[in-house]
Order: sequence, then C-alpha cells, then structure tokens
Amino acid sequence: MTKAQHFGWFLSRGFGPHGWGHPYYEWNYPWYEPQLYQQSIRDLEQAGFDLVIIEDALSLGNADTLDLRIRSAYGGPKHDPLMLAPYLFDVTSHIGIAPTVNPLAYSPYQAARQFATLQHLSSNRFGINVVTDVGSSRHFGVEPVSHDAAYDRAEEWLTSIRRLWHSWGDDALIADAATGHFADGTRLDALQHRGANYTFDGPLNALPFAAGDPVVVSPGGSPRGLNFAGEQSEVQLALASLDVDTIRAYRAKVLDAATAHGRTAADIDILFVFKPIIVASTEEADRLVQASAHPDDAALLQVAAGQSSDLETDLTKLDLDRPVDEGIFGDHVSRGSIKGLLGKADSFASTTLRELLTAKARLGRISSREGFVGTADEIADFIEQIGDEADNDGFIFSGDLHPVTIHRMLDELVPILRRRGILRTSFGNGGLRGNLRDF
Repeated sequence: MTKAQHFGWFLSRGFGPHGWGHPYYEWNYPWYEPQLYQQSIRDLEQAGFDLVIIEDALSLGNADTLDLRIRSAYGGPKHDPLMLAPYLFDVTSHIGIAPTVNPLAYSPYQAARQFATLQHLSSNRFGINVVTDVGSSRHFGVEPVSHDAAYDRAEEWLTSIRRLWHSWGDDALIADAATGHFADGTRLDALQHRGANYTFDGPLNALPFAAGDPVVVSPGGSPRGLNFAGEQSEVQLALASLDVDTIRAYRAKVLDAATAHGRTAADIDILFVFKPIIVASTEEADRLVQASAHPDDAALLQVAAGQSSDLETDLTKLDLDRPVDEGIFGDHVSRGSIKGLLGKADSFASTTLRELLTAKARLGRISSREGFVGTADEIADFIEQIGDEADNDGFIFSGDLHPVTIHRMLDELVPILRRRGILRTSFGNGGLRGNLRDF
C-alpha cells in the first residue's frame, strides 16, 4: 500500500527579493510587502502542504564575500522572517510556519515570550527552525564559538525556553469569571537559571499551551547536528543525496540519536530537501539534460557564485583546474554546505573545482535516478519509491515563495500525488504538531 508522506516548502532565499534574476520578477510583487507571500502560502495550504520553513541569515557575510553575496541578491538583503509570520497566519487556517531563528539574536526569556505569543496567535501552527550559525556573532557583541560549542549553546537556549514555557503549572490558569480568580501564583515556577551561556529568572509572562509547544525544526547535518536533532527536534530538515541507501543511512543516524535520548521514531519527522525540475514531456526532459552536459566556464562561474554565497567563501577567484583546499572554509561555515559542494566526489584533494562545479551544473533524468528532471508522473514515481523503499517521512520542496515557482512545480504534481494516496487531501484541527502526527 502506498505510504502517505508529509510535504513542506523551504524559502531558500528567506524573506528577500523573491524572483530576482528571473523573468517572473516582472510580475511586480514588492518582495518586502506581505501580499506575495500571502498569495503563495494560500496555494501551498490548498495543495495540502504541512509547513513552510523560512530561511534566514542575520548577517550579509564577511568583508571578503559581501559584494558577492548581495550582487545577485542571494545572500541579502533579508528581512526578519519572524515579523512576516503573523501575515501568513492571517490568511491561512492549517499550514504551519517555521521561521529560522538563531540563539544569538534572542535571549531565552525574550524568545520564550515572543514564540509563545505567536503560538497562541496562530492556533498552534508556529514552529522555529533553529540554526547555530556563528558568523553573525560580531553583530551582537558576542565572541564566536566553535561549531560544536554553538550547538551546546543552542541546547541550553532551547531547554531554557521550554522550562519557561512550562513555568506555569498544570493548574495555574483558573480563569473562573464567577469568582474573579484568573490564576494561582503559587503554582508558577519562579525559576532562576544560571547557565554557561544564559542567566535569567522566571516565570514567563505568557499563557501556557493547551495543544503543545511550538514545533522545533533543525537543519544540521554534522554528527553534532544530527545528535541535536535526535534530542531536540520534531522535524529534521535533511540535506543529502536522494537515493534509497543514503536516505536510509541518514534516517538511521537521526533515529539512533533520538533513541539515545529516550525518544522514538514517532517523535521526529525527517524531511529531505527536494528541488525537482518538472517538465511537460520526456522529450523536453532529454533536451534539458543534453543541453547541460558540457557547461562552459561562464556557466561554471555562475554555479560557483551561488555556492560561494552559501559557503561565505569566494570560489570564483580560485583556479578551476586545481583542487579546493578545504582549509579555506572557516569554522562558521555549515558542514552541510561543504558536503553539498563535495557532492558525490571522494574528497576535495582528489577533485578539481571544475569537476565539482560541473557536477552541479549538469542535469540528470529522474527516471534513471541520475538527477531530478522529469515529468510530474516521473517525479511522483520517485517520491513513491523513496517512501516505500526507504520508509521516508516526506520532502521539503525548495525555491522562491513566488506564485510562478509554486505553480510551475506543483500544478501537475499535486493531483497525481493525491490520486496515489501520497499527499493529504484534508487537515485536522491539531495545529502544526497535529499535521505532523496524523499519519
């Protein structure tokens, strides 16, 4: 029997200039106003998607890559996705919203109060995508820490927030209009936290939750990041090669980490990032693949520019015909992004930059499992196979949150997935956590 899966959308550009560099930018949606995102998210809810995750970066990057990151508006500007969330909740009823947040930017008490407010405003549809980037430390007057130490800080931050959320005891809220007794102060936990990274007192000045805490999402693919997901997250945003063996192995690592922390597979959904190119016919798919087979230097430099933004390291200045020295990537650079550049190559030392970029530039047919170009039926075949053979929980589609992007990718795919029983046709009333746990 076909397995139902969960689906989401990742705003890969964040709250930034959606459509920039593409002809559909001329639809004239002001990216800094809410209407563009409101129209798109209504369509995603109509499609049966469970959540939208909004990428973010607190910084425009370091001085060496600043111009590179903003030249094509990929690395910035980015407005605060937390401020966008209420506008999205206002025009939807079921889909969850998980803006990216960084412990650097929010003290635990401030975060707990703001996130609790959004959970109540959204009828339990709020989530947080927790990132541990340390490259923005200088903007907040904080000394940068190592990759693993940033996860230690994030764990203390999340644990503190959860304790604040639950600083109201089960019977603290009385709300008895007849007696005029609203709450029992003796049932509040006036906690005092004195930790390695944070100092604050409770209790929290916000109502407790009737239907569960905000959902925690995390994207880290390093060993430390996977352990963090196993302990802390309800959704793991997974970036990996999309073949059955790799997905099985990745899932095993996350689920082993969850088990080690006393959790089960039912406590976390592992959703893999997926960016298919859906075309009208197999002939068009073949044409696209053949056209990409021999990228010239200009095409490779375009790929290098995009990779450079993600890696905060300017690859465009490097010799295409020499291997990349892995030492050029600072500690602040995501391990997942570095692995993404390496792809299926054995090592940086044995592979030239030209070879790495060529592998990124070339397209492949999804029917042969060499890439992600295919018809809607072929894409659905792939999704169904991964669900059945790798016990996959689902996928996060990635791209601009622009109506043109949404419809180009989903118009033909959604009906096919629904007919096969893979994509939901209705929602319950359990908020985001309910969406993720109802099958």
